[in-house]
Amino acid sequence: MVSAGRFASDEPALFQSTVDFVQLFCDVPDPVLAVTSKIESLDARIAWTLLGTDLFQDRSYGEIGRLLSALYERFPGDKLWALPVPTGPEIEAVVESTFGSRNWSLFKNVAGIFWSVGLFVRRHPDLESWVRERTANGMWRDLGEIYFMGKNGPRVKACAAIYRLIAPRPLGLGLEFNNDRRLPPLPLTMGSRRFIAMLGPAREGGFAEMEPAQKQALANDFFVQLVPGNPYAAAHALQFYLEEGCEDFICRERTEECALCPLKDFCDYAVHHD
Repeated sequence: MVSAGRFASDEPALFQSTVDFVQLFCDVPDPVLAVTSKIESLDARIAWTLLGTDLFQDRSYGEIGRLLSALYERFPGDKLWALPVPTGPEIEAVVESTFGSRNWSLFKNVAGIFWSVGLFVRRHPDLESWVRERTANGMWRDLGEIYFMGKNGPRVKACAAIYRLIAPRPLGLGLEFNNDRRLPPLPLTMGSRRFIAMLGPAREGGFAEMEPAQKQALANDFFVQLVPGNPYAAAHALQFYLEEGCEDFICRERTEECALCPLKDFCDYAVHHD
């Protein structure tokens, strides 16, 4: 394992191919924002983005998008937070109908997550002002009020939620906030973890044994190396690396089975067209 800077200097061809991969995938829609960005009311857009982020666990990107769409269709707009709230069986029925089973690690918690996001909105009824008045760290602290958003450690979901709110469009909602230049760690998704461990600075081994804070620091440095002016673009793009899509990995589906992928000469999972 080497530093992000050392990787860039020692592996110039692979590093440039990674930059090209990021440029190719930085405009791929975020699965949560693909649903919520179409919501007309800004407060509802924010609230449903928080819900989608909190539910984003142990299901494919496509499945999470379908679930969020189904929940919004069944409980549109302010029904996420307006009283009386939907019952647990009503919420669970949408999940079961979408996934075709109850086999999901969050199934027993999904109603609680739904209600918790609703309670958060009732506590902060003007969400646009809530974002505008708070620093990123302030939002990070407040999001601890939401069930399953995390209270300790890296709090990956809270970080992902904040960047979905404040990142410029189309990567985020592009909301104004109290920018004191102190931002939370960039989202370290499974796709980014795979890339760093398989092709990136940790490809010689050791990533799995690192402490979470060390993994996050290496990832942050790597994202900055890839896109110095907008490292979130790198974090966003690398989430799609070997991530399950509709029929195949998302990266394969969007590169004609790797034919157009800048990483095809380096990736062991690349489909070769001889």
